[in-house]
Amino acid sequence: MKVTVENGENQQVTLTIEVEAAEVNKAVEQACKRLANRVSIPGFRKGKAPRMIVERHVGKDAVLQEAFDIVAPKALSKAFDEQKIDPVTRPSVDIETLEEGKDLVFKATVTPRPEVKLGAYKGLNVPKNEVNITDEDVEKQLKTFQDRQGKLVDAPEGAEVKDGDFTTLDFKGFVDGEAFDGGEGKDYPLQIGSNSFIPGFEDQLVGAKIGEERDVNVKFPEEYHAKELAGKDATFKCTIRSIKTKELPAIDDELAKKVSKFETLDELKADIRKNLEENAERTAENDQKSAAIEMATNNITVDIPAVMIDNRVTAMIQEMAMRLEQQGMKLEQYLQYAGTDIAKLREQYRETAEKNVKTDLMLEEVAKAEDIKVEAKDLDEEVAAMAAAYGATPQQVQKIIKEQGRIGDLAASVLRKKTAQFIIDNIAK
Repeated sequence: MKVTVENGENQQVTLTIEVEAAEVNKAVEQACKRLANRVSIPGFRKGKAPRMIVERHVGKDAVLQEAFDIVAPKALSKAFDEQKIDPVTRPSVDIETLEEGKDLVFKATVTPRPEVKLGAYKGLNVPKNEVNITDEDVEKQLKTFQDRQGKLVDAPEGAEVKDGDFTTLDFKGFVDGEAFDGGEGKDYPLQIGSNSFIPGFEDQLVGAKIGEERDVNVKFPEEYHAKELAGKDATFKCTIRSIKTKELPAIDDELAKKVSKFETLDELKADIRKNLEENAERTAENDQKSAAIEMATNNITVDIPAVMIDNRVTAMIQEMAMRLEQQGMKLEQYLQYAGTDIAKLREQYRETAEKNVKTDLMLEEVAKAEDIKVEAKDLDEEVAAMAAAYGATPQQVQKIIKEQGRIGDLAASVLRKKTAQFIIDNIAK
């Protein structure tokens, strides 16, 4: 077999592969036997028709194509090995010569995995954030418990709307003097200061009394999901129907008993501090790990083919579509609601996709450099973790992975995780 390589545009390479006529002749014989076993030929049992009859029945071109399908995969694999090419795209094949008794000549165009030059990835100086929980942090958590135990009561007669109040209101929106669809509400609940309405809307209700009518003038955001309203000025005619305030209990031993297993406020404070410190420590550790992986990634030199980034964007959008479907929404509905389209969504994902591809390339190269391997127990542990996350058994998860042909993907994922842990374990102390 003879192989020549030619560099093309967009980091593609084209391999011209020549396979000896003797191999082609053997493949033709095999092709005839395969076809004889697959097609029904009158007067013959399957697999028993002679070659001449098979060729006459299916046509010589079909035999040659079948022979090519026998020869080409092996030849391609051997060519990639010889040339040390690890393709990241499916080969685009162009047959130049395919005849019995002649050398087979075909071209295969692929994008190879780019060369990665590693930078520093061991002994990285990545400081961990200090954990410092203050009395104010504890007090903030206590106020959250206090707020949850609060009770809504009617505001005194003649009271004005204040920031934080819970109101109900009627409203009707107008753009250029015309009411618009979806711009009307009756007895609509709204907490002032929640920022759940258009920016500036809630602020203009402060000071209003029950029964008072008030015009609220706002501008819809440029990125508003309803395109016909985006960026337009609007007036909402509003009437306050009710005002409620929240009565909060005292922060004392009684509150501690209601919200926890503790008898005293001091015990609750100590437990809050302990939990906050543990959470902060986990966050600091995770931030340090992420920073180490990001630093190792930034230290590599690589020219990433655009197709790898495009493919990762496609995968990310497919994952998003599956998550949306689990929530009962189609991707097209989401795009319409968000006021965007697939092209803009792909552009939004592109930067993240490029970072993810670069990180994967770094991890794969470090795994080679450090001879990190995936053992059977590593796969078993990953399957067990996946089973626990999805509420399934390891056997069920293994079956799904095999049926979907994703054993290779699982192994690659585990290898990257092991390599990332190797980098983390080697952070400078």
